[in-house]
Amino acid sequence: MLHIAICDDEQEFVTHLTKLLDKYALESGEEIKISPYYDGLDLIEKYDTTIDLIFLDIQMKLVDGLHTAERIRQMDETVGIIFLTTLTQYGLEGYKYQAANYIIKPMKYVRLKAEMDNWIQKHRKEESPYIVVVNDSGKYKVILKSLRYIETFNRNLLLHTESENIVCYKSMKEMERALQDKGFARCHTSYLVNLYYVKGAKKLEIELITGETLPISQPKRKEVMERLAQYWGDFL
Repeated sequence: MLHIAICDDEQEFVTHLTKLLDKYALESGEEIKISPYYDGLDLIEKYDTTIDLIFLDIQMKLVDGLHTAERIRQMDETVGIIFLTTLTQYGLEGYKYQAANYIIKPMKYVRLKAEMDNWIQKHRKEESPYIVVVNDSGKYKVILKSLRYIETFNRNLLLHTESENIVCYKSMKEMERALQDKGFARCHTSYLVNLYYVKGAKKLEIELITGETLPISQPKRKEVMERLAQYWGDFL
């Protein structure tokens, strides 16, 4: 099922787009869930990481679409965004938030169908595994291929991703279970590393391709080296 959010402060347009998406679902056979939001702040505060695609109006009264997209990208790196605007000048600016495209209002069904067909085809090819992390600052979709390693941090966990560090309130054992058979190895009581980022290992230290180094505890060394050899063997 596809979860699509419509964020626009014009209720009439939200109703119009909902009808177009219902028609698309009927014709294409896609199962689509639609969640309406009537302002950018509403979408940010109630953001649901199960959303696959957002139709996002650029011009809104409280929080506009560009500022909304900036905040959404901090929480979710992969959600699709299609900007809606009445002014062509905003189109290119939207691409810095990895927008899939932008559509000039008013929207007609033929354009919606083309956008949905293209986005679904691309989305299905690029779909990546992820975990959802919830903390005091919000909810985050963490793509596993961007997660370098996890370390204990002030009785919590700190997830080191390619774009930012995210605090997580789960235990290391819980996270280790969640990432079992997903290319991660527990190299130390305080560290869980993504083997994709490992450049090499010697003695009691792992070097990542980023130049960072992580410790290997003596009791974990044999298991880590075996996991690493198996992982590299799968890719050789």
